[in-house]
Amino acid sequence: MKSLIVIPTYNEAENIERLIYAIFNEKVSDLDVLVVDDNSPDGTADIVRRIAHKNKHVFMLNRKEKSGLGTAYVAGFKYAIANNYELILEMDADFSHDPKDVKRLIEKAGECDLVIGSRYLQGVNVVNWPLSRLVLSVGANTYTRIITGMKIRDCTSGFKCFHRRVLEAIDLDEVHSDGYSFQIELSFKARRYGFSLCEIPIVFIDRVSGSSKMSKKIVREAMWIVWKLRILQLLGKL
Repeated sequence: MKSLIVIPTYNEAENIERLIYAIFNEKVSDLDVLVVDDNSPDGTADIVRRIAHKNKHVFMLNRKEKSGLGTAYVAGFKYAIANNYELILEMDADFSHDPKDVKRLIEKAGECDLVIGSRYLQGVNVVNWPLSRLVLSVGANTYTRIITGMKIRDCTSGFKCFHRRVLEAIDLDEVHSDGYSFQIELSFKARRYGFSLCEIPIVFIDRVSGSSKMSKKIVREAMWIVWKLRILQLLGKL
């Protein structure tokens, strides 16, 4: 099936070229890459343009300003739907997600509507995180499962593969969350609308180049979004 990986970027000049080549080195058939860049001052967009000029499977959306991870993914998802991709993947630009796992996500999509690359399906598979970040992530996933009732182990994973029917069913214009909460909202809505969710185990390796986009605002938003989603569900408004 025709597949597209959506990769949001902001100041990823150190990583993006290597990542794109690593993805295509895996020889996945019918696979394209879309980079959604938020006008990175470090020249990320120029690198992607140069690659796209030589590789017909690489595309770019260049946004005027830094507008957040969630809106970047929404822009990429709309592009995918408009251009008739059947499978749409999301992936970080910093090698936290292994390009070798792309093929596994796509293969698993033959069994369910939304495939999640899970850090916590088989214990804790995270490399190079400080203990405080790990405790925060594990705690956030436990908190999310308790409140939302989702059975998946990694509710905040940013490594996913959607069938287009999932994204078509979700009103993307009504998705305003970002970061962790964006990932929670999409998974919750996919389950709420009757789609099947499954996980595959991955190893998450913290970035070695560039700077993290994590912030206290992202954490706070993730804490309240689960209550918002649950309340809307109980009120029959979701």
